[in-house]
Amino acid sequence: MDDVTRRAFVKTSAGAAALAAAGTIGVADADADADAKQHLHGHPIVAWIGDPRDGKITVMSGNKEVTIRDRELVRRIARAAR
Repeated sequence: MDDVTRRAFVKTSAGAAALAAAGTIGVADADADADAKQHLHGHPIVAWIGDPRDGKITVMSGNKEVTIRDRELVRRIARAAR
């Protein structure tokens, strides 16, 4: 496994956050408001991609963790992290 520097992690996280924010533009305002209300507990949301080739994203917030598979989103995040 490659060592990840703090700078690379922050750069990747910033890219992921930017893509996540950009992805909500096409969502209806009601859906965006509902998602925001569900996240009122104040924990940061972190999306982690271990190996971009498998298309998996692990999303963590507080003590919750869920893994999803979205090859297109992983591709866009990896491209933004370059």
